[in-house]
Amino acid sequence: QGQVVESGGGLVQAGGSLRLSCTASRSIASINSMGWYRQGSGKQRELVAVITSRNISNYENSVKGRFTISRDNAKNTVYLQMNSLKPEDTGVYYCWGGQMGWGQGTQVTVSS
Repeated sequence: QGQVVESGGGLVQAGGSLRLSCTASRSIASINSMGWYRQGSGKQRELVAVITSRNISNYENSVKGRFTISRDNAKNTVYLQMNSLKPEDTGVYYCWGGQMGWGQGTQVTVSS
């Protein structure tokens, strides 16, 4: 089935940027939908952004205009470029890899 592994999280000041990567152990070209979710402390996991195999993307309202999801099928990787970060973006970010399920998550902390 394969697996996905996230990377790129870290500590950043408000207004800063991070780029998360979700790298799969198998080809993602045939996977219709992959996405990024996040879970803040004491909160439920929520969808941040999703991208289809045709590169159609959708975003949670609070990240529109700040975050960009993309996929590179040649590298079996989905990215999440996060700009103008806010403290409320803090949380563990998980990659959803379709049939491959969830990654282990990567922590993003935005300080004010």
